[in-house]
Amino acid sequence: MTLRSPRRGLLLILSSPSGAGKSTLSRMLMAWDPTMRFSISATTRKPRPGEQDGREYYFRSREEFQAMVSNGEMLEHAEVFGNFYGSPRAPVEAAMQAGTDTVFDIDWQGGHQIKQAMRGDVVSIFILPPSIAELDRRLRARAQDSEEVIAARMAKSRDEISHWAEYDYVLVNDDLDRTFEELKTILTAERLKRERQPGLSAFVRDLNREFEAR
Repeated sequence: MTLRSPRRGLLLILSSPSGAGKSTLSRMLMAWDPTMRFSISATTRKPRPGEQDGREYYFRSREEFQAMVSNGEMLEHAEVFGNFYGSPRAPVEAAMQAGTDTVFDIDWQGGHQIKQAMRGDVVSIFILPPSIAELDRRLRARAQDSEEVIAARMAKSRDEISHWAEYDYVLVNDDLDRTFEELKTILTAERLKRERQPGLSAFVRDLNREFEAR
């Protein structure tokens, strides 16, 4: 008699304003559990130095991206800072059927669309910065963006933070290691939820048969 049986993969959404730590936490989570897959988004923005198509993003023209949306090939999509971003549907659904969990590093707009489409399969977590001053410091420390882009990201952060209450869990990333431990705890608990253990009903039936056989 065994309890373990294949379960449907869940979709773990991590959202935050730029600089709050969702990308770093996503990478840490993938290193902790290599069985998980990271949802690679398609985007119309140009690659940054060192980025490769199919690794960080699927880099597509605006025409190619819009064709994917029109054909129903996107699970979610949004326009951010003048560029389109979206999650291709096919690899996500294939992973779910195979029992593989998928991590999404996306904004609140994309998270909302995915929750609407696959509510029962989604676990959403919003990452807050410890302060706005620290958020500004982290953006500047990355040395990836111009002063104009940093100003735009900071201006957008207030709107992004306003959506915190739409998420299942909210973590304040004032200590990266502690936040990561909290993230792992959430994922472990969600995997063990009754509705995500497909073999549980059969296991209990077997227990009852043992009672009857005594």
